[in-house]
Amino acid sequence: MSILTVEHLSHGFGDRAIFEDVSFRLLKGEHIGLVGANGEGKSTFINIITGHLMPDEGNITWAKHVRVGYMDQHAVLEKGQTVRDVLQSAFQYLYDIEEKIGELYMKMAETDEEETNALLEEVGELQEILNTNDFYIIDSKIEEIARSLGLTDIGLERDVDDLSGGQRTKILLAKLLLQKPDILLLDEPTNYLDENHIVWLKRYLQEYENAFILISHDIPFLNSCINLIYHMENKKLERYVGDYDNFRRIYEVKKQQLEAAYKAQQQEIAQLNDFVQRNKARVATRNMAMSRQKKLDKMELIELAHEKPKPEFNFLPAKTSSKLIFETKDLVTGYDTPLSKPLNLRLERGQKVALVGANGIGKTTLLRSLLGDLKPMSGIVERGENLFIGYFMQEPKDNGKTCIEEIWDTFPNFTQFEIRAALAKCGLTTKHIESKTQVLSGGERAKVELCKLINKETNVLALDEPTNHLDVDAKEELKRALKEYKGTILLICHEPEFYQDIVTEVWNCEKWTTKVH
Repeated sequence: MSILTVEHLSHGFGDRAIFEDVSFRLLKGEHIGLVGANGEGKSTFINIITGHLMPDEGNITWAKHVRVGYMDQHAVLEKGQTVRDVLQSAFQYLYDIEEKIGELYMKMAETDEEETNALLEEVGELQEILNTNDFYIIDSKIEEIARSLGLTDIGLERDVDDLSGGQRTKILLAKLLLQKPDILLLDEPTNYLDENHIVWLKRYLQEYENAFILISHDIPFLNSCINLIYHMENKKLERYVGDYDNFRRIYEVKKQQLEAAYKAQQQEIAQLNDFVQRNKARVATRNMAMSRQKKLDKMELIELAHEKPKPEFNFLPAKTSSKLIFETKDLVTGYDTPLSKPLNLRLERGQKVALVGANGIGKTTLLRSLLGDLKPMSGIVERGENLFIGYFMQEPKDNGKTCIEEIWDTFPNFTQFEIRAALAKCGLTTKHIESKTQVLSGGERAKVELCKLINKETNVLALDEPTNHLDVDAKEELKRALKEYKGTILLICHEPEFYQDIVTEVWNCEKWTTKVH
């Protein structure tokens, strides 16, 4: 049975077409991975099917009574709500039914026997909905999901206004899973989860009996829980049965076949054209020439997709730093309250270190304290000499500028040609380069930040979750560049597949945090 049918969908922003005549069907119980390069329109597609965005053309039809759950990272959590309030709101429809039952019982006091029996029957039906949806064990369900996603460590009575963006996203994900909708729409859910919670979510999705569409660039995670791939490229959506690895194999074969067919057709066209040009003027061969011209006119031309620019990240080395990068003496990090025990750490030139551990325990705070961006609560950080630091922030602030203006602000001596070339090297097209950063996808924004980083001479890189939002090609290229980088690296990352081949050691921040985890 089809839960969702999309027919002849076309959509674009300004003169930039995103989809052309796309059709799609989602069947009950399908576990779909929606993949494609940054900026191909994956999040736009989700926004269209959920009604957050109107398509230029096409029809979107949902089956009747389908409950759709969408993790919208821009959803607003109201000040004054606790974490528990938000999670309980997942069951609002059940609380409404309970209230309705109370109203029906009150009504019975004023009705005759026949009406009372009808009302009792209605109460019975509503009561059945409460029973089948585990209404009377809501609190234990909330505790179970909250524990699994690390929300009990944050505190269920905490005001949501006090929380970080990552923690808020985690709450929205927990609420969504508690709703257990007929279809889950998940847009990069692992971005704000640490390794333990990713393992839990993977298991949850493997056992999920309803349908879901998952956007993720974390290929091992994707492979573990989907059975269909929909690939978005060049304004089209193609279906592949199996996991991501199987899709890549078939995709490469189809691409090679298309290239071979294109080459053969171009050769045939050249031969036919040559014959027509040489023979159309001669009376004896004019008919043959016309016949070949007709064949040319009727020929359905094979078109090759435009090759997307592959990113190139090559970090510019600065002069060598001192042997000591930094050393801490009884460093305590935090804002209002301490986030770490007193730390005595030392980082030397050439070390490449991954900072790992659960979300919310203070990895970013530690990184910023080491860089000198944040004053420690107590203790000192001694930094070495000749440090040229490049810092990649997890969520850079948006200031309404175009990509060109962003780079110009950082490198005022660059010519416009140099700026365009630098952004193109990071895998951004002309249309992206001229757009404001706020209309770009998360992955495209990350590429703009990386553009700033690779064009600056550095000998120390401090990277806070650089792989969030990046597509597969960009991730592989960044991994290669970091492996070749001769300087020192401090890397916060929750993907072992990414950091294991880069770093010389791993610092587990859970050993130092004051937070329960």
